[in-house]
Amino acid sequence: MQMNPPAIPPVTGYLDRLSRRPGGRFTAHVSLARPGPCRVRIVEVVSADPNPEGPGIDLRPMPELLDHTFAGAHHPAPLGSYARIEGGPGLAPGEARTWAALVWLRSDMPMASVLAAEGGGASVVLRAGKDGAEAELAIGGATLHLATGAPLESLVWYRLWLAHDPSNGRVTLGQARLGAASVTSAARISGEIPRAEGVLIAARGLDSPTDHFTGRIEDALVASGFVEGWEDALSLPAALGAIRARWDFAQGIATDDVVDAGPDALNGVLVNAPTRAVIGARWSGRENCWRHAPEEYAAIHFHADDLDDCRWPASFTFDVPEGMASGCYAFQLTVEGGQDWLPFYVLPPKGKATAPLAFLASTFTYQAYFNHQRGNADAAYMARVAAWGAYPHNPDHVRGYGVSTYNRHPDGSGIALSSRLRPALTMRPGFLTFNDARGSGLRHYPADSHITAWLAAKGIAFDVITDEDLDDEGVALLRPYRAVLTGTHPEYHTDRMLDALTDYRDGGGRLVYLGGNGFYWRIARDPARPHRIEIRRAEGGIRAWDAEPGEYYHQTDGQLGGLWRRNRRPPQALVGVGFSSQGLFEGTHFQRLPASHGPAVAWIMDGVPEVFGDSGLSGGGAAGFELDRADWRLGTPRNAVILARSAVPPPHFVTVPEELLSHIATVTGESPEALKRAEIVWFETPKGGAVFSVGSITFCGSLWEGNAFDGGVSRLLENVVRAFSR
Repeated sequence: MQMNPPAIPPVTGYLDRLSRRPGGRFTAHVSLARPGPCRVRIVEVVSADPNPEGPGIDLRPMPELLDHTFAGAHHPAPLGSYARIEGGPGLAPGEARTWAALVWLRSDMPMASVLAAEGGGASVVLRAGKDGAEAELAIGGATLHLATGAPLESLVWYRLWLAHDPSNGRVTLGQARLGAASVTSAARISGEIPRAEGVLIAARGLDSPTDHFTGRIEDALVASGFVEGWEDALSLPAALGAIRARWDFAQGIATDDVVDAGPDALNGVLVNAPTRAVIGARWSGRENCWRHAPEEYAAIHFHADDLDDCRWPASFTFDVPEGMASGCYAFQLTVEGGQDWLPFYVLPPKGKATAPLAFLASTFTYQAYFNHQRGNADAAYMARVAAWGAYPHNPDHVRGYGVSTYNRHPDGSGIALSSRLRPALTMRPGFLTFNDARGSGLRHYPADSHITAWLAAKGIAFDVITDEDLDDEGVALLRPYRAVLTGTHPEYHTDRMLDALTDYRDGGGRLVYLGGNGFYWRIARDPARPHRIEIRRAEGGIRAWDAEPGEYYHQTDGQLGGLWRRNRRPPQALVGVGFSSQGLFEGTHFQRLPASHGPAVAWIMDGVPEVFGDSGLSGGGAAGFELDRADWRLGTPRNAVILARSAVPPPHFVTVPEELLSHIATVTGESPEALKRAEIVWFETPKGGAVFSVGSITFCGSLWEGNAFDGGVSRLLENVVRAFSR
């Protein structure tokens, strides 16, 4: 195992979708560091934990399903968002014209293209960065470069323009800060500019876009006439003639469409999902939802690192055969020098259950964390990876496939959109999130294999479904099952998903919530672009970044983002517990409470000791990292029984900010210290349904005790799951 893996993995890829039913087809898109043969086989993923003190990696070959070799090639990932318009404004070659746009930089950024028109042997490029505005005109083999030489301040809107009069060769480049005088640079270049073949906004190069702009652009336009000075940056000067193209970003905010309000309707399309529904130069602050005042949200925030779809060609396909068991699988890719795995799930036939319970894979949460660059993959981490034979490629080292919604763009803005049409290094068997001193350091996809490996070891049959399937199909997906088990961290949900889970529970279904910090963030997803999810980190919550004022509403569906708690759907109202405290990746034990000895819950606690979960593969204890607790005011049902509570956590744990009114006052009136707890809860619903919630993200790591799936945590969960499955 290499201590320092290459910046480009020997092989990697992604699938067109993470789940299919029998009869469905997976399409894989694969890139090799060097062209050559690539062998693909299917493995069943039973355990994805490489810790030699645990169950270990358990990938079971299924050669009868697929064993295929194809000729692999290298494909780069095309980072950077932009708008593409086919064709150019209807300007006569000798006609005076002005190109213009409003721009805003969040922080000091290098020079990059704001507006570019190309074709016919000529090009016009307007650029901007912290050092000011620049322009480039190429006509008949000659190229003119201009610069204003006046810096652009961050967090300030500027009007930039480039005017050219072919009749006399005059050129003016200008920039005007809102409310300030213009700064210009003038020159001359002879020759006429033919009609452009295409226009790019926030990039240049029609054949292979590059020079991507990071910042906001609004009111990009082209008009006849020659403008020397721009007095009011938000108004059109008298010297400007007829509008030939004016791209109005206030239209189609919920889409990837770029609408031209000009006479030729030079509409375009956005590439790589820049951020929309952001405040523009005309935002008054009187409205906070873009649907109510779209003209105040007529900007798009482009980023040089946006990536929505790698757009790699198809490498191979796999038709899921009838009768293939529902479960967790992966395509194993092998090339000279290395291998990779592309995980996927097979569902049962639609409308049917092939087992009494279903495991709901938290694929939207996985996607929100795709390629999270934590900055912790140091020498000690890589030494453990090598010693354990863990997945060797960490996003800290392997960059270029886009990062997570827990990272930031180059200008410091938060990443609000995540796509699954790109390699996801964090969703791999054996991927380590932490160098966990007391366990394996797994989160999300590999951590959830603690559940599936436990089910397999206990001989408990289960089907697999995913977040995306639940969002697509609603409660109909859940109804065939006697019980549904979540993963260890089901954090991100759409309203359709919460509706389905609530309807299932209230209709008599049994729901087992096996994690912490669940049902926390509201996300949006457009069925027309099912590969993409959106998160706005609005007020409240443990946040990696905070949404800008006025930008709390999703561009995808126009709904308020942020915490489900702020949307009056707190986790306690669904599963009885909700996020209360967070610390380092470390856990402690649970202590049974007096209520756990009542006759009504004897079946749950049968064989469970007074203290349990004091060891495990996740932080060394069942109550760790992120803790959930009951709260009657937030919707925990009055009939809920609190069976166990966590021990006092280590001193580094903090109370979540949504519970704090000040440094000493909390929403509940309890002390901040008292809110640092996890609670295991059980309750029944009127139509025979029930909920069991464990209140901790590390709980399932403690299913393994000693050298087997045994001990108090395993016994507790087995009691519940077997009863719920009957």
